[in-house]
Amino acid sequence: MSRFWRPLINNDLPPLSDPPQPPVPAPDESEALDAYSRVIIRVADALRPAVVNLRGVQPRFQGSGSGILFTPDGFLLTNAHVVGAEEEVRVRTGDGNEFRGRVVGSDPWTDLAVVQAEANSRLPHAELGDSAILRVGQLVVAIGSPFGFESTVTAGVVSAIGRTLRTITGHLVDNVIQTDAALNPGNSGGPLVDSLGKVIGINTAIIQPAQGICFAIPINMAKYILPQILQHGRVIRGYLGLHARNVPLATGLARRFALTQQSAVEVISIEAGSPADQAGILEEDLIVALGDQPVASVDNLHKLLTQLPVEVPAEVVLLRGDRRLVRMVLPEDYPHPAPRS
Repeated sequence: MSRFWRPLINNDLPPLSDPPQPPVPAPDESEALDAYSRVIIRVADALRPAVVNLRGVQPRFQGSGSGILFTPDGFLLTNAHVVGAEEEVRVRTGDGNEFRGRVVGSDPWTDLAVVQAEANSRLPHAELGDSAILRVGQLVVAIGSPFGFESTVTAGVVSAIGRTLRTITGHLVDNVIQTDAALNPGNSGGPLVDSLGKVIGINTAIIQPAQGICFAIPINMAKYILPQILQHGRVIRGYLGLHARNVPLATGLARRFALTQQSAVEVISIEAGSPADQAGILEEDLIVALGDQPVASVDNLHKLLTQLPVEVPAEVVLLRGDRRLVRMVLPEDYPHPAPRS
């Protein structure tokens, strides 16, 4: 054996190591921006053809507003304050076509109205979504005609839900959506849309001079009243004379009184002399049922008041503290607004 040779042992081997890896690139902020942009672009491309500009045909008609087509035969949703007392408006689509619009009916108490554009062909239309599943922080897109600039797109988030808002018509509307998607005069009546391109609200108001505080009527409220507007030109609804908000129902209370719902309606104000006042309903009471039907949200309550006959006593079930109370309330026909001067 050569004196220069000796067997290799483990210590003689070079240390094992992973092969060199290429450096990991830093996150590209433009990728996130592009993903966000793609959502907005997709929604805008899908919805803008269904968003219309509304203008008056009479000299006394002031300003303009927006609307969203929801059927191919020209029916569209807008705000009651956009059409006012008009029976006819002009409807202009994003491609420049203009049609006569017949005001089918309106509901000042939700600030919603229905117009039919009298077109000779099918029109692009949007799908109505579900405002009950909205989450605070959710991305939303607003489309309308602020200051007459048609098909203007803005984006933001759902800032809050369950707000109570006094509309331009002077009525308090419960369960309103608050958003920071920028709105301006002329956006009224246009759609608030989710990232799937479904309409989840009808834009109705801004707070001036605040910035980023805007409101929309939830689309579920519109869906509840649409059949009556289409049939009667107005909404025949029971009037209780209270204002309320959605609140979670404590698990212990629900179990104690065998309630299957997870939420209830908390009374936040009572109008003096109203049916609710006469029935002995108080502020901070939780309404859990009306007319043998569960009440889990303000939308439920509005829906039931459009279904129950007026001037017929109905049983209302309340939770007051740790007590369950039953009262009889006599819904009145909703008082008609006084003519605006």
